[in-house]
Amino acid sequence: MLGVFSSAIVSPPDELVAAGCRTPSPKITADALVKRFLETNSSGVSMQIGDHVQFAYSHHKESPLQPRSFAVKDEIFCLFEGALDNLGSLKQQYGLAKSANEVILVIEAYKALRDRAPYPPNHVVGHLIGSFAFIVFDKSTSTLFVASVSIQIGLTYFF
Repeated sequence: MLGVFSSAIVSPPDELVAAGCRTPSPKITADALVKRFLETNSSGVSMQIGDHVQFAYSHHKESPLQPRSFAVKDEIFCLFEGALDNLGSLKQQYGLAKSANEVILVIEAYKALRDRAPYPPNHVVGHLIGSFAFIVFDKSTSTLFVASVSIQIGLTYFF
């Protein structure tokens, strides 16, 4: 999975900016980065969202237990990889159809919490059980939400 965002959407981490200043080679453009991803990942898919966001993903070397999926609903774009162990109960909680998968659930959970009140990101991730990573981009608000959770190593990361 690859998400490339301009500085109009999110500021890069200071550590990456500082490291990039020390490299003599010219910086790679967003288009070139996505092109390189697609060249090295067979059957890759990419999409550009406005002028500031690009997504790319591939099913190449995908684990059957950790599938990758993409969905868009109401200008909310989501790339998801992994599996939720509590998908069934979450579908009931959010009133989703039995056919809804993880990527749809993440979009609906994000929408519900965004529309009810400005909840912190850990409130969204706190209800999800499993090993997964996702990128959510809300085009209507230019909001980016990224999370990665791995039960195997006990890692939870989001911003």
